[in-house]
Amino acid sequence: MPSAGSTPITGSTSTTDGTLISKRRKLTSVVWNDFDKIIEDGQDYAICKHCKGKLKADSKNGTKHLHVHIDRCMKRRNVDIRQQLLAVERKGHGKVQIGGFTFDQEISREKLARAIILHEYPLSIVDHLGFREFATSLQPLFKMVSRNTIKGDIMKIYEVEKDKMISYLEKLQSRVAITTDMWTSNQKKGYMAITVHYIDESWLLHHHIVRFVYVPPPHTKEVLSDVLMDFLLDWNMDRKVSTVTVDNCSSNDGMINILVEKLSLSDSLLLNGKIFHMRCAAHVLNLIVKEGLDVIEVEIEKIRESVAYWSATPSRMEKFEDAARQLRIPCTKKLSFDCKTRWNSTYLMLSIAITYKDVFPRLKQREKYYMVVPSEEEWNMAKEICGRLKLFYNITELFSGRNYPTANTFFIKVCEIKEALYDWLICSNDVVKTMAASMLQKFDKYWSGCHIVMAIAAIFDPRYKIKILEFYFPLMYGSEASNEIEKIRGMCYELLSEYQAKSNLGQKTSSYGTSSGSTLLELNYDEQDPLSKFDLFVHSTTGESHTKSELDYYLEESILPRNSNFDVLSWWKTNGIKYPTLQMIVRDIYAIPVSTVASESAFSTGGRVVSKHRSRLHPDTLEALMCAQSWLWKEKEGDSSIHDSQPQLTMMDENDDLLML
Repeated sequence: MPSAGSTPITGSTSTTDGTLISKRRKLTSVVWNDFDKIIEDGQDYAICKHCKGKLKADSKNGTKHLHVHIDRCMKRRNVDIRQQLLAVERKGHGKVQIGGFTFDQEISREKLARAIILHEYPLSIVDHLGFREFATSLQPLFKMVSRNTIKGDIMKIYEVEKDKMISYLEKLQSRVAITTDMWTSNQKKGYMAITVHYIDESWLLHHHIVRFVYVPPPHTKEVLSDVLMDFLLDWNMDRKVSTVTVDNCSSNDGMINILVEKLSLSDSLLLNGKIFHMRCAAHVLNLIVKEGLDVIEVEIEKIRESVAYWSATPSRMEKFEDAARQLRIPCTKKLSFDCKTRWNSTYLMLSIAITYKDVFPRLKQREKYYMVVPSEEEWNMAKEICGRLKLFYNITELFSGRNYPTANTFFIKVCEIKEALYDWLICSNDVVKTMAASMLQKFDKYWSGCHIVMAIAAIFDPRYKIKILEFYFPLMYGSEASNEIEKIRGMCYELLSEYQAKSNLGQKTSSYGTSSGSTLLELNYDEQDPLSKFDLFVHSTTGESHTKSELDYYLEESILPRNSNFDVLSWWKTNGIKYPTLQMIVRDIYAIPVSTVASESAFSTGGRVVSKHRSRLHPDTLEALMCAQSWLWKEKEGDSSIHDSQPQLTMMDENDDLLML
């Protein structure tokens, strides 16, 4: 133990007689992690932190004897390794001394780069004075890097993660579905975002951005197809892609046609490319709703003008709330003005304004400049329209959810829309009839192709099977329903045949019967086996038409009771033993998304726009940030608390409304 007259050395020190001595040279040897240096009676000593032994510490003696002591110190040897690594000694007032800690500049730089990627911090954060001071307070040894250096660190992480993602997808046994969408920067540069969707070996849905590539103008079908084809070839995905989901525009239609022509050469497309092109359901719903809203634009214009007037200034909003309180109407929601590129905002505007419909005429008596007051007929129209838009609002949210549902859910929702539009056609309101007729025309134009995948997915839900088609198709197709059902059924058998042909399952005897490649054809008479003639007799009297496939047995089994908590992926994961080929089909079909966008952006008829602070970045850096963020969050999925806090990719719409993707 040091004596009462000892003084620790910290900067300028004093001796026991109180006289100051000059500032000592900084102690740099690692041995001082285990010693405290003090001055006692003018003599330098080193006090062992473990056994409290006191050794001379004159500069002329060096530190060799201190190293020897540490190697022999029994108390240091008996210290728990966890205590040795932490060696925390609290000094009070928030100060903590940590011994045995090894600082690594490279690790800290990598952590900083990962934080910038994960949370979308600007690269300029390393230049921010406040951030630099904060980092220094945490670890004075950390040397803050420049913006160019951190950019280089980010690119290194991107390259490493890219190689890992390519390797992972190459080893994946299932097919991948692709969604692609065009984004625009505020410099009017076009970027193609390519996202892959798949079900992993544990039967969990995943999706990752794999390319965010700059596409030089003009954005013709040839240019777009070249960009997507280059990705498929570079990542070895050309034989594994199941579908491509895109927005509804002529350039995308042309791009898909070119891709189908090129990929058909390898004979790897499902159903010869019949289901390769998936139209974005969220975009289709936008077009349908927009068609309907255009018809009733005049009927809701007065409500829009009234909302705009009373939400224009804080003073008017205060007057509005006072009037609502006088009428004993709870002011739980504020008036919301709609944005014409986001149809859901029109729905929300109407739904909120309807709750305050009695307030507007009351205010007309007090405000002489408020001239436009909706009539009772216009309020009734708004209420009716709002109720009808609710269906589209809920379904769009389902189609575009970030944790999107499996493909079996979509078919029923599409049928609900068709059923609702037919009901609107027989409505007594002529305006609603006109709106429904216009929306049905759009519906039939866009849903004729992509409903095939949805119908197949519904059949492979053991709660529905063919029965769901038999229930909905008469409503949708009338007298042609039976023909349409047989088309979908035939495609299911065609899929089964394709998967059996491309796997060794087609050469084996199935769980229930014989496959098309049955070994019974090779039976011969064996004199050593008296019953071999019986085998030949059975084979000759049993036609091939009686041989049942996995799909036959699956469809013949009773459907399961409907349960909202039913997990269709878990069911197929456990029932793969009974239906091994169908299991492979379901794994590929259920990974197909019906929308290219997510969350609020699904309601926008405007294009996706890169956020302002990222628009200034070089295209390679922007791609590294966008893709690496998706991949790094994949590594965090094991920790549910981290995954739940995962941020969404920031985007803007054409009106600079902040959206999330």
